[in-house]
Amino acid sequence: MWPGFLVGQVEKPVRVLLVDDDAHMSRVIANELLADLRIDLLGQGASVKEGRRLISQHDFDVLLVDLNLGDGTGFTLIEHMKAVRPMAEAVVISAMEDEQHALRAFELGATGYLVKNSWFGNFPQAVLQVANGGASITPNLARRLLSKFDSAVQPGRPQQNKAREPLSAREKDVLKLIAAGNTSNEIGARLTISAQTVNTHIKNMYRKLNVRSRAQAVSFAVSQGLL
Repeated sequence: MWPGFLVGQVEKPVRVLLVDDDAHMSRVIANELLADLRIDLLGQGASVKEGRRLISQHDFDVLLVDLNLGDGTGFTLIEHMKAVRPMAEAVVISAMEDEQHALRAFELGATGYLVKNSWFGNFPQAVLQVANGGASITPNLARRLLSKFDSAVQPGRPQQNKAREPLSAREKDVLKLIAAGNTSNEIGARLTISAQTVNTHIKNMYRKLNVRSRAQAVSFAVSQGLL
């Protein structure tokens, strides 16, 4: 049984966009997602152009994106998504199983990296994991990343002793509601401000904390005693 306190319920499924130019793989992934009632596949695309259109047209929770697209890369879409819909999560689906591509995706704000045709691939599970504040990485790639963690991740980590611009009272309010799992619309309703204003506060927080995703912001805020 799927616990009722988790995001992704039959009556309120996780909303997903899929962008992949591999027609066969796209069908496989779509069929898996459509078979899970906890997930609502809102739209599919096969290029950066189509991905941008889907991102602008839909209010979604998770973007599944391939890195190699005919007119560009998935990195471009992740960066664009985080700029216009910072609360959404991104999961890479790629044939490239190397640490550098994964690290680049995570630096841009992705919270998942699945290798195509891996025996461990479970796309609905990945969607539900990231929607609930977790991460999803193909296990054998995750193990290789662990060995590079200190050298690859720490240089980009916010410096604890470095002077940073403090968060405003409103930004702290927004951050607390993010940590509680609220969407931009829900935060706006709670604080009686628009969702657009909420997203502006989120962008400012990302800049001040030197992070690129909701999970990074909450993790850093907790480590610094901001929550």
